[in-house]
Amino acid sequence: MDARNQTAVSEFLLLGLTEDQALQPLIFSLFLSMYLVTILGNLLIILAISSDTHLHTPMYFFLSNLSFTDICISNIAVPKMLINIQTQTQRITYTGCLSQVYFFLVFTGLENCLLAVMAYDRYVAICHPLRYTVIMNPILCILLVLLSLLISVAHALLHTLMVLHLSFCTALEIPHFFCELAQVIKLSCSDALINNLLVYLVAGLFAGVPLTGIFFSYIHIVSSVLRMPSSGGKHKAFSTCGSHLSVVSLFYGTGFGVYISSAVTDSSRKTAVASVMYSVVTQMLNPFIYSLRNRDIKGALRKLIGSTASPL
Repeated sequence: MDARNQTAVSEFLLLGLTEDQALQPLIFSLFLSMYLVTILGNLLIILAISSDTHLHTPMYFFLSNLSFTDICISNIAVPKMLINIQTQTQRITYTGCLSQVYFFLVFTGLENCLLAVMAYDRYVAICHPLRYTVIMNPILCILLVLLSLLISVAHALLHTLMVLHLSFCTALEIPHFFCELAQVIKLSCSDALINNLLVYLVAGLFAGVPLTGIFFSYIHIVSSVLRMPSSGGKHKAFSTCGSHLSVVSLFYGTGFGVYISSAVTDSSRKTAVASVMYSVVTQMLNPFIYSLRNRDIKGALRKLIGSTASPL
């Protein structure tokens, strides 16, 4: 089979999660429901934080950025999948496919960095409470978010530019519901050794550094909390970290689960099903984790809903 230059490729085919046409209406309803819940849940978190002046703190500033990132991740793949199911087509343009690859890497990378920044914020709040407002000043908070975005953009740009140098065969079927980097590289007819090495090397570095930072932050947090004399202080300190730890466990747990499943199974479809967890479900659950475990967020949501409903 002859390879052709990537500039001649006009479209890819997204095969989705299953070939069974009878299941398509169920999949459409399920993903539409998850998409709407994700958008509504994260928007409520952002609106609740912005409307309550008591929540204008570094912790909730980072949380609102995390919610915005979750909205962006959900908008990358799910709408196109729903449109394809509704129109009974599997096509996605070459440009559209690379755009999905790029923006998915940008916003998952941004979420990865934000979780590390939020761990640092909790470390400063618990281990250096008297210096918290001085250290976590507004300028530093904005710089941390911008730095996270810059790193994520550079990471995504590196992989996307490397994909642009690949040539593709005539069989351009992607056994997934969106254009994932690893699946696109597999379609290449040219030598993709450098691309694959970069995926593992950069992914290990990009995930390993923030995860290490989170790990060491919580070692210091636990050490400081255990030295607290009152049980009430310990409970309050741990409660402020509980939601963040839950989100970290969900994000990294589902991500590692996908890579493990891809390593132990040869079925790309099974890997695609597993990837639903970190590309769709995680973003849907994050608002519930923070709203159910955080009294301040619950209070702000009640005020927001109450003020919205009162004119009616």
